[in-house]
Amino acid sequence: MRILSEQQDLLLKDERKLLNDLRVTLIQFGATQDDQETLGKAIDQLDDLFLLVIVGEFNAGKSAFINALLGQRLLKEGVTPTTTQINIIRHGEQQERAVVDEDQHVISFPADLLAEISIVDTPGTNAIMREHEAITSQFVPRSDLVLFITSADRPFTESERLFLTAIRDWGKKVVFVVNKIDILQSEEDRAQVVEFVSQNARALLGVQPEIFAVSARKALQAKQGQPDLWPESGFGPLEAYIQNTLDEKSRIQLKFLSPLGVGAHLANKYAEVTHSRLDLLSEDFRMLSDVDSQLALYQEDMRRDFTFRMADIENIMLEMETRGDSFFDETFRLARVFDLLSKDRIQAAFERQVVGDVPQQIERKVNELIDWLVDANLRQWQAVTEHLVDRRREHQGRIIGDAGGGTFHYDRERIMDSVGREAMRVVEGYDKSREAQEIAEGAQTAVAASLAIEAGAIGLGTLVTILATTASADITGILAATVIAALGLFIIPAKRTQAKAQMHDRITLLRNQLVTSLRAQFEREMEHGLQQINNAIAPYTRFVRSERGKLEQMDKELEGHQRGIEQIKARVEQI
Repeated sequence: MRILSEQQDLLLKDERKLLNDLRVTLIQFGATQDDQETLGKAIDQLDDLFLLVIVGEFNAGKSAFINALLGQRLLKEGVTPTTTQINIIRHGEQQERAVVDEDQHVISFPADLLAEISIVDTPGTNAIMREHEAITSQFVPRSDLVLFITSADRPFTESERLFLTAIRDWGKKVVFVVNKIDILQSEEDRAQVVEFVSQNARALLGVQPEIFAVSARKALQAKQGQPDLWPESGFGPLEAYIQNTLDEKSRIQLKFLSPLGVGAHLANKYAEVTHSRLDLLSEDFRMLSDVDSQLALYQEDMRRDFTFRMADIENIMLEMETRGDSFFDETFRLARVFDLLSKDRIQAAFERQVVGDVPQQIERKVNELIDWLVDANLRQWQAVTEHLVDRRREHQGRIIGDAGGGTFHYDRERIMDSVGREAMRVVEGYDKSREAQEIAEGAQTAVAASLAIEAGAIGLGTLVTILATTASADITGILAATVIAALGLFIIPAKRTQAKAQMHDRITLLRNQLVTSLRAQFEREMEHGLQQINNAIAPYTRFVRSERGKLEQMDKELEGHQRGIEQIKARVEQI
């Protein structure tokens, strides 16, 4: 490249800085090593000669075309693949070949055309050895201008179309050369071939490219002593395009635009990867939000159902209270004064008529409540497990590897697998009997502690019996050592009222303490179950939130790079 003007030099510095910033962003993203190296080479290319890359099928006559361009049979020609590596042809005082590695040779040749242009000869796009095509595909991004050679007898084949698609994605300027035009018999045939290539190229690239119809064989013959063949070769307009149309300004523009095309391609590629991952995480967020919503509804439904179940227990005690009132009305009468003198008889009657099977009913209801709570917790775990399984199944096979670079999909799958295994472990190891026993013991201890009674090994039903019959024990034997004939009419009604009040207070206390204790135990167990679920999915939740933040920042940076590339392109076009 010639010495740049001050304006061009400033543009070069700005472009290099922009592309280096993009490279840093791609490294942070975890872009593939190949993409990082490609961008690095494109940046280095800014300081190299203008690079003219020749591509096409192996039998299209690429080597013959280069020989004609240089006016000497420098490269071997043939009907079978003759070029098995990249040949970079540069200006030199004498002809010589240097082997860079097994895939790349540098040929020096004393030709004026090579003073500011290097020519790259590539293996055929349809070469038998597929690694040759890979070499070509890797080298194209470094090109400043691509000359695509197609043969007049097999124009625009399927392999050429596929290869051109890759070139299009890199944003390269492509000039089409239809070689071997001399094998066609008429001008009409030649026009048809050129029109066919033109239509297909325009449809594929989206622009109307320059197309030149030539005979490389006749062009070389003309340069080597048969000048009368020159007009027939069609090489004149092509050489004029290369030598005159690609003047200093055009070469500089192409030189600047080529790395920008590479940068734009990579920025767009990883922007698409970023958007794809953000879409995936949005679905993950929706799933987690769905889990949160289900847990919230679970809490709401559980509390409502708990209230209904506790109402059943309260009704049992209210019915006992009503029977107690009737018992004291029936028992505390003057006609039964002698019965009142027997504490054991009154207490036995109270237990039989008032308490009855209340302890068994309450214990049964509490056990039903506990079983309901245990089953609900298990169902909630199963629902979360099914969510995770469905989420993984939905994307199984859809994401293969991590072509976009980095370990995003690997990390996400690993975390989902870990969380899913933990959820499955809890579900499979859920011991309903043990869970129910622990909750029952907790409820029993809570009720006993709230009423200052030693629970020991007694059950909840026995506790209820003790507390309920205490009411009768407190008021039996109240008439002992009393003068019945004188005081019976006054003492018995007062004691009946007192007994009712004591019973009401005792049963109300028992009911309130039982409801309060069971509710507190219920809330603890429900919160414990929810906390277990939240703890199990916490790694997944943290990953989704963290990755979304990083990807949103990456998307913002890539968008900035894309805008910067477009701005630099506009400045290049104004050179």
